[in-house]
Amino acid sequence: MNDYELLDSGGGAKLERFGAVVLARPCAQAVWQPQRPDRWKAADATFDREEGNRWHGRARLPKEWAIDVDGTRFRLSGTDFGHLGIFPEQRAQWAWIRARVAAAPRPVRVLNLFAYSGGSTLAAARAGAEVCHLDASKGMVQWARANADLNGLAERPIRWIVDDAHKFLNREIRRGRRYDGIILDPPTYGRGGNGETYKIERDLTETLRLCRALLSEAPRFLLLSAHTPGHTPVVLANVLAQALRGLPGAIESGEMLLTGAPDVLPLPSGAYARWQP
Repeated sequence: MNDYELLDSGGGAKLERFGAVVLARPCAQAVWQPQRPDRWKAADATFDREEGNRWHGRARLPKEWAIDVDGTRFRLSGTDFGHLGIFPEQRAQWAWIRARVAAAPRPVRVLNLFAYSGGSTLAAARAGAEVCHLDASKGMVQWARANADLNGLAERPIRWIVDDAHKFLNREIRRGRRYDGIILDPPTYGRGGNGETYKIERDLTETLRLCRALLSEAPRFLLLSAHTPGHTPVVLANVLAQALRGLPGAIESGEMLLTGAPDVLPLPSGAYARWQP
């Protein structure tokens, strides 16, 4: 079952269906004209950033609702920043994570950094991995735990950590803990609970260096994704190749896409690069 669908895009916006709820939100990549302008009238609410962050028609939205995306349930809610609690462009990556974990000849330990509402955590846990889920936002970690409960995964071996990424990575290195798979989707700019800041152009190289140090002797994968303008598939592949230099394996990269029916133009929404032995 799939309750998500891209209905149209263009004119700097995207029109999406999340279950029974249809939303129009800004999207700078959609520089073309809408293919189906008639569909936009169906929007239950719209969001814009022209005069600050504003929802129009927010009263028509449920306070929260749940959708199913490829067999995984997500709790959604309209936040003040226009986010809903899901990045559906990650669907292909979630399927890849499940496949890598399921194909492992032994139990797999996975680290998910900048883990947001837990889509990748749920994918790895569903496939049988032991997962460490880390995010600097206590509220997002609580949201991810609610998603785990929604999917019957509350009793799975998942560590829920609220912390600054680099502080946590350094502690894990000192403890001698290692991971067979690492997932990271660093923000363009982020702020931790104790005032720490993260800037992808400044900090990504160090993050990957620390991740390399945490890989086990027989790692299964490392998946890097980003939504930062300028961080193209080639850029992510290059920084990942440098971080993993000397580690045998292959790197593939590409654009993450929002998709809908065949008559709907696919919408680029970030990039990924992923390594496997």
